[in-house]
Amino acid sequence: MQAIGLRPKVHVTADGAGVVGHAGARLLADLADATGLTAAYSDVLRPLRPRGTGHDPGRIMTDLTVMLADGGETITDLAVLRDQREVFGLVASTPTAWRLLAAIDERVLARLRTARAQAREVAWLQAAEDGEGIPAARAGGRTLPGLVLDIDATLVACHTEKEQAAATYKGGFGFHPLLCFLANPGEALSGRLRPGNAGANTAADHIRVLDDALAQLPDIHHHGTPILIRTDSAGSAKTFLRHLRDLRIRGMGIGFSVGMAVTADVRRAIRSLPERIWHPALDQDGSLRQGTQVAELTGLVYLVGYPADTRIIVRRERPHPGAQLSLFDQDEGLRHQVFLTDTPYSGGGSIQHLEVRHRGHAIVEDHIRCGKDTGFGRFPSRHFLVNAAWLELSLAAIDLLAWTRTLLLDGDLAAAEPKKLRYRLLHVAARLTRGGRSLRLRISKTWPWRNELATAFQRLAALPRPVS
Repeated sequence: MQAIGLRPKVHVTADGAGVVGHAGARLLADLADATGLTAAYSDVLRPLRPRGTGHDPGRIMTDLTVMLADGGETITDLAVLRDQREVFGLVASTPTAWRLLAAIDERVLARLRTARAQAREVAWLQAAEDGEGIPAARAGGRTLPGLVLDIDATLVACHTEKEQAAATYKGGFGFHPLLCFLANPGEALSGRLRPGNAGANTAADHIRVLDDALAQLPDIHHHGTPILIRTDSAGSAKTFLRHLRDLRIRGMGIGFSVGMAVTADVRRAIRSLPERIWHPALDQDGSLRQGTQVAELTGLVYLVGYPADTRIIVRRERPHPGAQLSLFDQDEGLRHQVFLTDTPYSGGGSIQHLEVRHRGHAIVEDHIRCGKDTGFGRFPSRHFLVNAAWLELSLAAIDLLAWTRTLLLDGDLAAAEPKKLRYRLLHVAARLTRGGRSLRLRISKTWPWRNELATAFQRLAALPRPVS
């Protein structure tokens, strides 16, 4: 039997000097400064700094945002930054951060959203400097024109009593936030914290979250840029779709692709389709999807109250193990899913492309999963407004990670999820040395991603800064 090699013996002491952890998180803090996020936060929160004393509230908000992007879960995790003053400077104490969050009301929250929109405009201009801009969304092997916004809700469990936490439709207890993400870069445009018993298909909430998301986009995209809104069947409320059509009438390039429940009329229409009407569906790479077909039901289902020119398309496929099937699906032996779109026949390609484009909405589940690891999977306070501010901080942290990928990274890291970025870049240890009147972070020469991190800092230093 071959002997198994033993690990080298080590002796652990707590007397090290000049060594810092989470050194890569400094990248996030500097990016917040480079995009103007810190300055914008300072401007809108200046009234909360009485007589100009104490910590700058904008800096506190940025530090909380960096902490969440770095994987922190509670306000006490600010200690990771605070205890490394040589790298992160003066960081507020936990009570100071609590007091700031407790002072945020609805008006201040609206100003924080405005500050994030200003930083987003700067980040997008910086991305355009190299001629590429923010990454475009793709579907069926094609690049989708313009911007794609995905709206979806999620459940966040609470294990203690919190203001407006309530029983959820799945039998749990907590909150039911509604969120909107920009499809490909994974930027978090908007989110609203709601009680756990909030309706999934509430049109008023969808309108509010969408309007918040559109306000996050730079003004240049409000007219002329195609903007596709994707939701599941919760977004098929007629009031919400009429709001989208009103936005288009007012000059925005709004289109929609939203799920729809399989009603009795839809079931009758599906059964009436001849087999020759069904066409093979596509996978996201543009290849044929085995065992899946699509067909158009426009004209076979009476869509009363929906915007003019609304089309209805159905997909059928062999159900995968564990799929939730209706009685209709069990009777047919296939799973059916239906969606509505106002993309015209002449402007959107085949129904196969429209269907694979709509199926791309599933990426929002990944964005929500990563978002729960970046702050909003756990709310810290008993007070609703503090938790609403925490959600806004989490959205800003998601944006910081997205801008890091877009502006500073290449290859696999440019598409990496937050956990991978933390493991490879943000949580790296380094030696802190002084020389030539400057501080140096010296990353281990054996760290596999040392060059990627060093290059990211170099690109950050070269980014054009916003004019004060």
